[in-house]
Amino acid sequence: MMAFLLQHAPPLVIALPLVAAFAMPMVSRLGARAVKAWALLSLLATESLVLLLGRDVMSGNPHVYALGAAIPSLTTPAGYPIRIIIEVDAMSAFMAMICASISVLVCMYSLQYVRKKGGQDKYYTLLLLMTAGMMGLVCTGDLFSMFVFLELLSVSSGALIAFYARRGESSEAAFKFMVVSSIGALMVLLAAGIFYGQYNMLNLAAIGGMLRFGFLDKVALVLLVAAFAMKCGAVPMHMWVSDAYGEAPAPVSAFLVVASQASLYALFRVCFTLFGVAAATEIMGWALVVLGMLTMFIGVTMAIPQKDIKRLMSYHAVSQTGYMLLGVGVCLAVLGNAAALGSFGITAMQGGLFHVVNHAMYKGLLFLAAGAIIYRTGTRDLNKLGGLAHRMPLTAIFFLIGAFSISGLPPFNGFASKLMIYESVFRFNPLLSVIAMLTSILTLASFMKVFHSAFLGPELPEYRGVREMPPAMWISMGILAVFIMLFGIFPDLVVQYLVGPASQALLDRIGYLGGVL
Repeated sequence: MMAFLLQHAPPLVIALPLVAAFAMPMVSRLGARAVKAWALLSLLATESLVLLLGRDVMSGNPHVYALGAAIPSLTTPAGYPIRIIIEVDAMSAFMAMICASISVLVCMYSLQYVRKKGGQDKYYTLLLLMTAGMMGLVCTGDLFSMFVFLELLSVSSGALIAFYARRGESSEAAFKFMVVSSIGALMVLLAAGIFYGQYNMLNLAAIGGMLRFGFLDKVALVLLVAAFAMKCGAVPMHMWVSDAYGEAPAPVSAFLVVASQASLYALFRVCFTLFGVAAATEIMGWALVVLGMLTMFIGVTMAIPQKDIKRLMSYHAVSQTGYMLLGVGVCLAVLGNAAALGSFGITAMQGGLFHVVNHAMYKGLLFLAAGAIIYRTGTRDLNKLGGLAHRMPLTAIFFLIGAFSISGLPPFNGFASKLMIYESVFRFNPLLSVIAMLTSILTLASFMKVFHSAFLGPELPEYRGVREMPPAMWISMGILAVFIMLFGIFPDLVVQYLVGPASQALLDRIGYLGGVL
């Protein structure tokens, strides 16, 4: 049975949440408890399958799964069979494990957070569809399927952003998100059409093997990079992030962070696997570096004056994306220089990828902590908060852990990944490293202001009846806090068993192409 599950795990990790979502209307007839149990069990089953698959893939066994007839009658002019290919290498497995793990914790937190809201069956259906979209986006091996899963993820995310339909701001945020998502999806579709018109191919590996990097290929590259940079919230295409993250329910905001990182994965996959050294990697790398520097600095400076706690965190989410773009961009810039790549390029990439998983944890924890504050006080205005540490000590501790981690203080996980980025980027260009460290200082100052405004000071009379958050909420936050500490205390193990294989898989373009071809 275990061997069968492992063999068919690549499509099952996509199919499980998808089937569970479509079965939700029938399950909802059994009541609200059945809806919650079905959603949580479905996501737990998906995570178990992803961890099983990830363990095998990380040990050096990438999985290639073809959906189609054994002897297909349809072939391309180049002789390749027309099939849907799912290829899970260490990088795909790395992202899938992040998506599946956060989905379970978000669902657990939501059990209490949305308990008093209507339409819970719809909420959990959309949560499952988001998970399916992310799984498909990080596991698919062809460009058109990437477009399909990107659309599935965008539609379900947009609906959850507008979950508080009675708030005009939520509907406005969802509309803005859908407009940006539609533009990005059309750019991906146009790029797929360009490739299909030239090579009669949609498979990433097949296109990568035949790529000539002519004028149309460069146009397709620009379209793909712009689309995925827009979807991950990079400056100057970040205009949707503060509204979407700020107006969505708190657990959805935590999940949207991971959804943005799935788009970041697609950006890295296009740059390294589809184009690789065949393209002008130094120019592409510097483009990502410039995007990263603008994103981290502009994001943090826009966060500092915010009074709405969730909008403040939204801009910090933008800022942290810059570190990932910076680390991976430096590696891409030196991809054609073997000496520089071995000296600091690979470390820069590992720092960027390490920051992906760290960001998912500490930013998820911060959004959930903000949700706990809003859940108990009914306000998100920092000017109206104060003294909550008297009544919500657990929330205060969890918030402080997330704040120290995002600021890059030891021994938290954010310190480990940022240190790798600082050291490697300094050898590439010292000024970039200095700006990155300055951004972390501004981040710490911003979150200390938030902590002081929300938790310190005398207890306000209107909040004397406030209680700590319910168990389902603090357990999910506690799990994140524990892993933040563990990843910060044992970073070498994380790099060795998770980040290292993922970075090597992203660099091994020939291995990815050969796995399919």
